Amino acid sequence: MNNTRRIKTFIGVMMLAAAVTAGYATFVSHALHAFIALTVLLFAAATSRLKVRLPGINGNMSVNLPFLLTAVICLSSAEAVVVACVSTAVQCWPRKDAKFNPQQMAFNISMMAFASCLASLMLHANWPGMQWSSSPLGLALATATLFVSQTAPVAAIVALSEGKAAGQIWWSLAHLSFPYYVVSAGVTSMVQTVSSHLGWGLALAVFPIMYGIHRSYALYFGRLAETLRPDVLVRAARAGA
Repeated sequence: MNNTRRIKTFIGVMMLAAAVTAGYATFVSHALHAFIALTVLLFAAATSRLKVRLPGINGNMSVNLPFLLTAVICLSSAEAVVVACVSTAVQCWPRKDAKFNPQQMAFNISMMAFASCLASLMLHANWPGMQWSSSPLGLALATATLFVSQTAPVAAIVALSEGKAAGQIWWSLAHLSFPYYVVSAGVTSMVQTVSSHLGWGLALAVFPIMYGIHRSYALYFGRLAETLRPDVLVRAARAGA
């Protein structure tokens, strides 16, 4: 089986997993939160265009994760999936003069739908003696679930595309993105605190924070990518010789 066929098969499996989990989420989701869901959706879609390219990996990272976490924690599983799918579609929509890639769009939406749905279902499951959704452990569980269920499929698809070891790619991806997940969990906690005491309107105050995170990561990854350039590595090796 060649790489192209493997990639298509993997994307098909990802789409099937997303469809199954999303269908189950729709079945078990009864409470709807229309106003909050729309607010979180708008925030997630707006920040999804703030992206940074990951050095050494053919991929990028958006800074809308705090709002995806907020959707997982505060909304039903079905609403969390809708927020993830719409914001991911906005994130992946090509810029002017860029070519539309339907396979990439299908994979990203499926992966995000699956990850968000899985995190929500685990968070809101009836664990004996546990109230995950109302405790800091719930936020940690949701963050960890999103981290694994997002980075693992991305590492797999990159490995299939570039013919590299999936484990090595995942480790590089995890090393680069894990601090961002930790920061996002803190921002999510802040958004929840502000919204519960002062209303969702003032949660707009988080936008400057997200833009600051975006600029910091862009500068850091830009400098890291510069140091990884072959000509820079060669000069450094000669200087150290």
